[in-house]
Amino acid sequence: MASHTTLPSAAAEGFKDAAFYDAHRPSYPSEVVESFLEALKITGQSDMNIVEVASGTGKFTELLAGRPERFLIKAIEPHEGMRGRLAEKDLPAVEVVDGTADKMPVSNDWGDACIAAQAFHWFATPESLQEIHRVLRPGAVLGMIWNVEDYNAPRDWESSTKWEQKLNDLIWSLDDGLPRFRHQKWKDVFQQQLPGNPLQALADTLTNQLPRFSLPIGEKASKWTVWLTEDALWSRLSTLSQIAVLKGEEKEGTVKVFKEAMQSDDVERNGDGEIALHGVTYFAWTDRI
Repeated sequence: MASHTTLPSAAAEGFKDAAFYDAHRPSYPSEVVESFLEALKITGQSDMNIVEVASGTGKFTELLAGRPERFLIKAIEPHEGMRGRLAEKDLPAVEVVDGTADKMPVSNDWGDACIAAQAFHWFATPESLQEIHRVLRPGAVLGMIWNVEDYNAPRDWESSTKWEQKLNDLIWSLDDGLPRFRHQKWKDVFQQQLPGNPLQALADTLTNQLPRFSLPIGEKASKWTVWLTEDALWSRLSTLSQIAVLKGEEKEGTVKVFKEAMQSDDVERNGDGEIALHGVTYFAWTDRI
């Protein structure tokens, strides 16, 4: 989850409670996972080598390890607590490795695919892209996938409800300047592959600085609704690093805004008192050139 060889301090602190993160972060809709892996050209392909970079506690790793294709997975994770949580799961054919996106202990051309789940925004840099290119074989695919709740979405995405927009405004008010999916800056690293003018294109050709991944990147998104108790919803919100690091009056103020949002007239509750939370699972992919 780091952009270089060290984690941002807010990420290291915010994800410190790996067990809490693992318990309350969601998995991914099965039909979306199937579509995602099809885009990566690895469904139905036996014994493929998968590099999963910034695997965290293994929310996506578990899905890969349970597949009938019997993938061989190198799960790269720099956060010690998260890496330990993943290792405890003892998933079949998964090697849990300490490393970062720009420095992976993986041999050249080893990977048949590279996956970054809920993480690519942390390390969307030319250095990481170069390293991902190195560990993938020619023609392999880099895939990125995110669960995006309405309360943590980009500003130009329309919220499903007023209360979710209220929480989205709260999250934006706590912005710490570190890269998040909602900033939508992670795409820039792919566009930076393109030369700015013909002379630059010639210079890049002569110095072998050609694009490493195909453009335009592929993109898909699928909407979902889940039902959570108010406590479970707060716990899920609290797995965001910006919320997890709050203390004292700042945390009290955030809890107050959350409680106020829960009293909004457009909060939908089912017969069990659970609340309808809306979001999308978004994924993107690009071929290694």
